Amino acid sequence: MTKTAARLLVDCLVEQGASRAFTVPGESFLPVLDALSDCDAIQTITCRQEGGVAFMACADGAMTGQPGIAFVTRGPGATNASIGVHVAMQDSQPMILFIGDVDRSMRDREGFQEIDFPAFFAPIAKWSARIDDATRIPEYIARAWSTAVSGRPGPVVLALPEDMLHEDGIASPVRPAVVRPAQAPCPDVMATMMQMIGDAAAPLAIVGGAGWNARTRHYFTEFAERIGLPVATAFRRQDAISPASKVYAGNLGYGPNPRLSQRVKDADLLLVVGARLGEATTDGYALVTPDHPDQQLIHVHPDPAELNSVYRADLSVCADTAEFAESAALWDDGDVIDFDCGAQAHAEWLEWNTPRDRAQFDFDLALAMATCRRLLPADAIICNGAGNFAGWWHRYWPYAGFPSQLAPTAGAMGYGVPAGVAAALRYPDRCVVAAAGDGDFLMNGQELATAAQYGMDLLVIVFDNSTYGTIRMHQEREYPGREASTHLANPDFAMMAQSFGGWGLRVENNPGFDSALEEAMDRKGIRLLHCITDVEQLSAAGATISGLRER
Repeated sequence: MTKTAARLLVDCLVEQGASRAFTVPGESFLPVLDALSDCDAIQTITCRQEGGVAFMACADGAMTGQPGIAFVTRGPGATNASIGVHVAMQDSQPMILFIGDVDRSMRDREGFQEIDFPAFFAPIAKWSARIDDATRIPEYIARAWSTAVSGRPGPVVLALPEDMLHEDGIASPVRPAVVRPAQAPCPDVMATMMQMIGDAAAPLAIVGGAGWNARTRHYFTEFAERIGLPVATAFRRQDAISPASKVYAGNLGYGPNPRLSQRVKDADLLLVVGARLGEATTDGYALVTPDHPDQQLIHVHPDPAELNSVYRADLSVCADTAEFAESAALWDDGDVIDFDCGAQAHAEWLEWNTPRDRAQFDFDLALAMATCRRLLPADAIICNGAGNFAGWWHRYWPYAGFPSQLAPTAGAMGYGVPAGVAAALRYPDRCVVAAAGDGDFLMNGQELATAAQYGMDLLVIVFDNSTYGTIRMHQEREYPGREASTHLANPDFAMMAQSFGGWGLRVENNPGFDSALEEAMDRKGIRLLHCITDVEQLSAAGATISGLRER
């Protein structure tokens, strides 16, 4: 049977397994919107800004392991969405962004909102292209899906000329669904790795990243606990292993436990699985240097292009992380490996992770996190953007479930609320928390309208210190006492939530927070706590304005 190009495109997405698409509608892809409107297999979510659309697609890809799907219009729509493409690339998240484009006959005239999208997105996407021939739609969709999920997952961008989408009588059949290839590790490589680990005196694993899933988490935890191997998670990959595991050593990134940082420096062998060892995880490539003298590195990653690209590896293992983890868990060559450093590292983590019991501020964020641990389910999905406020969650929250952490390793502000919307859609029976700072929240707070439109349960906690806190911290380090451009005049966020039909409450101290969170947990729908905090309380690692100035 023949069909329109737009219908063929939607049918191809259905065949690949797409179940949800996020969009801000545009006239450049009206035929696709029409085809989606009567497609029962794909739920279309209308959003309020293309940045929110792309962040939702990022988060959906992170949760499912399948490409998050986004549709936006050309020019302003595409450039708004580019932030999500960048995040998907740096976070190794599968995503496909479709962009309505100018007619083919109008190209290269700088028509209305025209951009050369393959060129524009090439530096921040795994693949970017334009579908000029409607008969090749099945080929492009299958290749886009395969590219997004293979090796190191990431974003693909496809431009859709408006006139191409209107073509009718297309007879091309859809292509079969793409399955992510499962690359098993070589047994000889596994034997070498186990010998290296067995010969080590102070080994440490750093995990989380490309292709990590619940199966990987299960088997790697089993492997690490069996041999007593301490496990640290890469930046914002804290749900890669349960923090309750007896070998969990804590998380790397900004403001880590100093004892964990020292343990990384003292390790004579690092087993890195899934992680890229990016700037945040390695503290500017200083905690672990690219050449890591006096330290062996075993690097396991599903993409051969990532291995030895930045870090010299003593042993490179190109394998699917789940296949690798299962092989490691089931490995038995008769040798017994048993370290006590895993239990020691976990004890250090528990000490670091335990909130203090006495307030140091009128609204002490460490005590607030203790309240969250008491009142929120341990498997709650915590969604946050960028800012120092996130440090309290990273340090004190137990990311017990999988997935339970949606946070951009790319450090993009405004990710939390859109990610919370995507999580509430994907897991309607789980508690979803969008955690935000005041600056972070207003980057994409408009997506509360999306949450309201689709009747979602979403808890939003906004920490408001009336400043861009991370920048203020750096400012006080470099220019003590000279605040510039970081002060913020904020609205009443609680009333803002109420304007979307939700419930909101302003709180200014810990007793008020405790009672407000209790009430919020008894309610449904959008619930927002507007938490007024002191700017003096700059970071979860203990930095204060006065302390930075004295230093």
